[in-house]
Amino acid sequence: MHTLACGSRSTCDTDTNALRHAGFKQIFSLYPVGLALDGWPWLSLRLFPPGKRWQQDTEHDSLRLKGNTKYEVRTHMAYEVLARKWRPQQFEDVVGQEHVTKTLTNAINTGRVAHAYIFVGSRGIGKTTSARILAKALNCEKGSTPHPCDVCDSCKEVMAGNSLDVIEIDGASNNGVDQVRDLRDNARYAPARGPYKIYIIDEVHMLSTQAFNALLKTLEEPPQHVKFIFATTDVHKVLPTILSRCQRFDLRRISVQDIVGRLRKGCEEEGITISEDALLAIARGAEGGLRDAESALDQIISFRGKEIEEEDVLMVFGLVARHILENLTVAILQSDVATIIQIVSEMDRAGKDLQRIVMELLESFRNLLVVLYAAKGASALELPESQLQFYQAQASEVEAGRVLSIIDALIETDGRMRYALSPKTLLETGLIRCSRAAETASINELLKQVAELKKNFKSGAPVAAGVAEAAPSGYRAVPQKKKPIQSGEIDILLAKWNEIVSQVGKADPLSKRYLLDTAPLRVNETQLVVGYDPEFADEELSRFDDSRAKLALGRAAERHLGRLLSISFEPLKPDDRRPLPADKPVNKNNPEQKNELTGIKKWYANPVVKTVVEAFNGEITDIRE
Repeated sequence: MHTLACGSRSTCDTDTNALRHAGFKQIFSLYPVGLALDGWPWLSLRLFPPGKRWQQDTEHDSLRLKGNTKYEVRTHMAYEVLARKWRPQQFEDVVGQEHVTKTLTNAINTGRVAHAYIFVGSRGIGKTTSARILAKALNCEKGSTPHPCDVCDSCKEVMAGNSLDVIEIDGASNNGVDQVRDLRDNARYAPARGPYKIYIIDEVHMLSTQAFNALLKTLEEPPQHVKFIFATTDVHKVLPTILSRCQRFDLRRISVQDIVGRLRKGCEEEGITISEDALLAIARGAEGGLRDAESALDQIISFRGKEIEEEDVLMVFGLVARHILENLTVAILQSDVATIIQIVSEMDRAGKDLQRIVMELLESFRNLLVVLYAAKGASALELPESQLQFYQAQASEVEAGRVLSIIDALIETDGRMRYALSPKTLLETGLIRCSRAAETASINELLKQVAELKKNFKSGAPVAAGVAEAAPSGYRAVPQKKKPIQSGEIDILLAKWNEIVSQVGKADPLSKRYLLDTAPLRVNETQLVVGYDPEFADEELSRFDDSRAKLALGRAAERHLGRLLSISFEPLKPDDRRPLPADKPVNKNNPEQKNELTGIKKWYANPVVKTVVEAFNGEITDIRE
């Protein structure tokens, strides 16, 4: 056996060319034959003279030539990263983009393949991969098929990136008019091997406006053998005239569960043992990009080997453990400032990225908000069952308005931390502000409490009970000391009734006029019954049902009795001759009272004035006749 050992691929290629000139022909490359002395794996290129027959020795899995010497050319094998090694080769292998792969598959089956496609999406989600699979499917030697064979020369050339008919162009470095002019001139020539000449332009948004305009005519009416496939991460920079000539596919971010499933499958193939929590941490840090997740896994394997736990992932990438985020979320909701400061200090000492902690908390409270507003749609979160149970438990103890306030505070904190000299201090103050927002009653809760008070006033139920029922969740009602009922309370109210009516007039001026014809009848621990003159029943009864007037009257009586009472009204009996405020004799030395008993009452009875006063909830302050 003759062996030609090479230290690099370029040296091997040079020596191989020399052998080829000597009459030898290369059969195949990348054939493992063992380890060199330095520990690197060696690969073999098998060479034999032209015209000689060869056969495969299945027992030794090597090539032997009949009647001729076998030559080997050995070279070092370069390591291939997982993101390239696991790159999908079929449409069904593409993860999380079923809407794209199904459409392309149906287009190939029905012969409705467009002349131009554009794939839009963030990094690492399958844009270039989908473009290469489409190119391979169109130029497969078995014919256009959604399932390329991967064994023919055309498929192998596309996978290796050296196909003459599939031209991949970097839009960032070929963004001028001259490059587009060359592309347009070369597109006229027929493909070398397959039925189509396919141009894949990556990061097409980097082309200049002039280059886009130079491409318009060719893109709109290309030769029959030409297909264009564009990929971009910033579709807003692509001219509308270009987009209108392409079929657009928006690739979405890959879900956490899909990323975990792909990583788990790859680890099983590679013989790597990795915990479920570690996979979740990698997928969470990838932010929807499968390539980012595969690169992260590659780095962790180099750090830890083939036994990987969640702590290894957190150590390498500075992520925060899920249970720490849950504890921090609970501390914010319970306004536990001491726990918040302790957790932030521990994460700062551990070297965690404090900016990323804010983003993780935003994601956590966003999930909580989804569970609050769409309990049945919580499955769309695609969270593990343990995390979903955590959010459901917290949702039963918090109001959605408070979660929104916390999210607003976190967004503000995130914006300020980008330019902060002391991120730890800013994070602590921001989370304390979030905890205060968690304990502040929202407007919806206050409105609910007011509505409950109105309901209790109209029904005559005790006010204290209504307040307790309407109190927001998470608050403890402060127990009120019950004062003993004093004898003669009704006499106190009768003696102070004119003063009480005046106090009600300051809070609700429109009600004061109607209360001039009323007097207290009975009082107990929770309720005050007020009688009104039956002569004015039709006019005044609707005003007595107003909750604002009842609340003002209850507050005024509280000053004299020491407790808040619910108010109800009933007509006075004909034989009840107790004095009413309107029956008070006129004091000539008090002009305000004189006007009240004469001129003001007359104008309040005027239908037009009455309508205006009630519409604006006002009062008459001056009369000029």
